[in-house]
Amino acid sequence: MPTRDEPNKTAIYATALTAFFAIAGIGVVDPILPVIGAEIGATTWQIELLFTAYIAVMAVFMIPVTISTGRFGYKKVLAAGVGVVAVAAIAASFAGSIGALAALRGLWGLGNAMFFVTAMVLLIALARDREWVVELYEACLGLGLALGPLIGGLLGQISWRVPFFACGVFMIGALVLAVTRLKDPAERPAPLTVRRAFAAFRRPAFVVVAIVVATYNFVFFTVLGFGPVALGLGVVPLGLVFTGWGAGLAVGILVIGHRLAHRVGAVPTVGAAFVVLLATLVGLALSPATWFSIAMLVVAGLCMGVTNANVTDLALATGDPERRVTTGAFNVVRWGFAAPAPVVSGLLAEHVGMSSPFWVAAVVLTVGIVVLVVFRRRIEAAATADDVEAEVGTPEEALAVL
Repeated sequence: MPTRDEPNKTAIYATALTAFFAIAGIGVVDPILPVIGAEIGATTWQIELLFTAYIAVMAVFMIPVTISTGRFGYKKVLAAGVGVVAVAAIAASFAGSIGALAALRGLWGLGNAMFFVTAMVLLIALARDREWVVELYEACLGLGLALGPLIGGLLGQISWRVPFFACGVFMIGALVLAVTRLKDPAERPAPLTVRRAFAAFRRPAFVVVAIVVATYNFVFFTVLGFGPVALGLGVVPLGLVFTGWGAGLAVGILVIGHRLAHRVGAVPTVGAAFVVLLATLVGLALSPATWFSIAMLVVAGLCMGVTNANVTDLALATGDPERRVTTGAFNVVRWGFAAPAPVVSGLLAEHVGMSSPFWVAAVVLTVGIVVLVVFRRRIEAAATADDVEAEVGTPEEALAVL
């Protein structure tokens, strides 16, 4: 159905654009990390707190926020999340210490959790054409991953504070639109207890998938969090490099991942992506030149996109029949095990050597590969028994892909 027939186009585009800036806010920090460290006087592991605090808070609050939608509805939770991001981002632009900046990034992570748990449900409720609105949402997320570092690099030329302030100002506008334009779906989400929220962990195949994803997400945020420090480039070059990484990630998610899985299967696809990703980690650890490291990063981004496109499907196929339960538990695992990676990388770089974070990441990913190979049949059997539609259709699933 053409988009011109959509009566709520303004609200739909506003929410989708907000999603773009919400996900861009993850990568906007990448190119300005070294500058923040230099100006505030923070060590390597301290500036990595900007990632760890953000991710850890998202992990802790993902299930509580999901549960809260049953009590308050999606619109109120989304509006509160956008407001929290606005306050955190603007306050971060005035922060004078690394501790204050890390705390505000944690608050930012809380706001993003509230937004991503609700955005897709509201978009589907507003749109007549569900397929179109899902594609629009995924496109905005992909662009956010690709362009977030570029925005950070360009605005960071002025000051590292400007990207934070700009994100906050935009979120204020998004908050106004959310309050005035959005509406809750006719059917309110069912209440969800804490015990029910963790039911997926009683399924052995899901636990195996969770272990594999835990190792992978540790690697993901080692690359994303420590990569800018390891390269040692200026603000704009770093922005361009991680735009290339984000573009590879977006192509892997939106173009290659599901198509390859339809041909050879999700488990072999993830396994192949892991092997190539392992090779890029070794390449980063042994890199003879900056250009080589950049090439490895872009290839790593493509592998990560392919992986992200498929691990969500595997989790849904092996978890609890209620998707909200499975994706909530899944996000706790993937964000929870991602959170330590940036700080661990910073400590290793300071006390062991600049290549050591990539070697540790390679060892962790090897564990994931071994688990995937050993338990491949169990995962495939569970996935076959519960044939889950591959399309990303709920807000939790959309967040899980990322």
